[in-house]
Amino acid sequence: MPHNLPDGLFADDNGVVRCTWCRATPTYRDYHDNEWGFPVADDRRLFEKICLEGFQSGLSWITILNKREAFRQGFANFDIDALAGFGDADIARLLQDAGIVRHRGKIASTINNARQAIALREECGSLAAYFWRWEPEPSTRPPVLTRDALRALSTSPESIALSRDLKKRGWSFVGPTTVYAFMQAMGLVNDHVEGCATRERALAARQDFRPPR
Repeated sequence: MPHNLPDGLFADDNGVVRCTWCRATPTYRDYHDNEWGFPVADDRRLFEKICLEGFQSGLSWITILNKREAFRQGFANFDIDALAGFGDADIARLLQDAGIVRHRGKIASTINNARQAIALREECGSLAAYFWRWEPEPSTRPPVLTRDALRALSTSPESIALSRDLKKRGWSFVGPTTVYAFMQAMGLVNDHVEGCATRERALAARQDFRPPR
């Protein structure tokens, strides 16, 4: 097992080195190993993630991750067209759903954002084509991603600009910090700490990925 790991990393019982934030549970480690930081071009997954990041505001991601299946059941699997048709009866139903975060404003925001996503999809061809426009230039990223560097990355110029653009388009619960967390998760940036076993796999996945245009 590795010893004297840099701040921000831990080794499990098998000696696998990972980012410290996923240490809590096997579910969290699986999410870290197989989802977080890997590039995504699927509109449903992109929309789901930006909505769930909005629900996370003020909470921890592990809370949302543990409720993700309940969110999917309640929100039509984050099908944009289905969600755009939700109305007051659906809001009332969701406010009674103990499996999700019962926040009226965030529930209404998700429905609103689905309607805005349809307009964005019509304009850009896909949500993926829109979101991948905001990927940072590699030269603007930290040359070595340490825990200290990561602590300074709660937002970025790109997440601030993307947040501003989404708000102009009528989206809500898409502040710069929420948007940066979305970018981390969907692979627009790779914020696995240097030395994490998943970092190189995420980098390789990005090299093989062709952003939609």
